[in-house]
Amino acid sequence: MIEAFVRTGPLMEATSYPLWAQQLIRDCSESKRRVVEHELYRHMRDATLSAKTMRQYLIGGWPVVEQFSLYMANSLTKTRFGRHPGEDMARRWLMRNIRVELNHADYWLHWCNAHGITLEDLQAQDVPAELLSLSHWCWQSTTADSLIIGMAATNYAIEGATGEWSAVVCENDTYAQAFPEEGRKRAMKWLKMHAQYDDAHPWEALEIICTLAGHNPTRALQSELRRAICMSYDYMFNFLERCMALELEQRTVRRERVVAVAQH
Repeated sequence: MIEAFVRTGPLMEATSYPLWAQQLIRDCSESKRRVVEHELYRHMRDATLSAKTMRQYLIGGWPVVEQFSLYMANSLTKTRFGRHPGEDMARRWLMRNIRVELNHADYWLHWCNAHGITLEDLQAQDVPAELLSLSHWCWQSTTADSLIIGMAATNYAIEGATGEWSAVVCENDTYAQAFPEEGRKRAMKWLKMHAQYDDAHPWEALEIICTLAGHNPTRALQSELRRAICMSYDYMFNFLERCMALELEQRTVRRERVVAVAQH
């Protein structure tokens, strides 16, 4: 029988969770760091990304944002009331937060509109295939994997890293000031919501994961959780690397143009 886990410490402190979960956080920390500290977000913060790179980033990221409530709905279908305390917790949490995620798609669209990107552009998905891998992974995990693995891959990993990188972009006002004042608040709402208010979500997901797994999950389950979490981070990293590759191409083109003008 699984020894039940009941959190007694603060929600957002790692020491409030079982030792295996604390080790899981440490094991996945490097993969997460590569995402949160990626140079693309520093360039975004400083408003130095080219328009073409920003366009690719926002269009490529749309499927994950638009479908995130569906990933949660996929997880919800795996719960049954009264079967397990962790399932009951997941059921309530997913039902409550699906509505919130629906609003986030609107906020992402506002952000896109501020960069001249329309809904039709988002739906066309005219981006490199590599940028679609993250959304495909999230869909696969929340449909084919168990409840605990799907939530670890999406609600813990994706939401956790997103809260941290959006805080990097919002750590000063440089990016926000690049928008006209009349549309600035609307353009920044998605980023501000994730940087300031979503911090608890990945911790709430971790509490559900620990409640489902108990104090002593099998090594196989721990390994599966670690793989799913790191896989999400790795797909996010690959997404960023593809966008950054385009940015470097754009910078090379600009330098070549400057040289050509100087020579004439």
